[in-house]
Amino acid sequence: MKHITLTLLAALVLFAGTEARADKDLGIGVKAGTLGIGVEATWRALPWVDLRLGMNRFDYDDDGTQAGIPYDATLALDTYYATANVRFPLSPFRVTGGLYSNGNELQLQSNAQGTFEIGGINYNAADVGTLTSVTSFSSTAPYLGIGYDFTIAGRVGLNLDLGVLWQGDPEVTLAADGILATDPNFINALERERLELDDEVSDYKAWPVVSLGFVVNFL
Repeated sequence: MKHITLTLLAALVLFAGTEARADKDLGIGVKAGTLGIGVEATWRALPWVDLRLGMNRFDYDDDGTQAGIPYDATLALDTYYATANVRFPLSPFRVTGGLYSNGNELQLQSNAQGTFEIGGINYNAADVGTLTSVTSFSSTAPYLGIGYDFTIAGRVGLNLDLGVLWQGDPEVTLAADGILATDPNFINALERERLELDDEVSDYKAWPVVSLGFVVNFL
């Protein structure tokens, strides 16, 4: 879906650039929110329905503890989407539904020192090496939400979106690069740790979406 969305988005941008004076129902905007920073193209197919194509990207870097182990974390946001929006007469309110090509990931790299616990057993950090984990989700995710579109001077406007992206159950990997990496007992402990980590990130399957956008409608 990612390649299809990118192609359609590029086509809309190109069409908007060549037909800007002829069609007031095309718009290009930028937005920022819980899915990152993005761009969006809008085409109002009917007075009460519009179609939107866009993409969002951003990396949030942080550090903290997951399943009892300290990590350097990166929340890598990467989505492409197509939505249909049903508008209500004489109101800025709309209902939105669509599909996202979902490349969101949570990337972890341990920064533990000394002795710490993995799967209920204490290990030395020097023997464990660095733990790396990637949490990914379904490559296609449905979206449902509401929104408000406010027009200023007939040409520019602000868009507010509120909704939920259903990413599905997370898939969590966990690996170590130390001298214990091939030890059967350690491998079993690492799997228990992975399952604990999987449980902690399970809330990410329903991702709250809040975004504010600025759009220019061509005249």
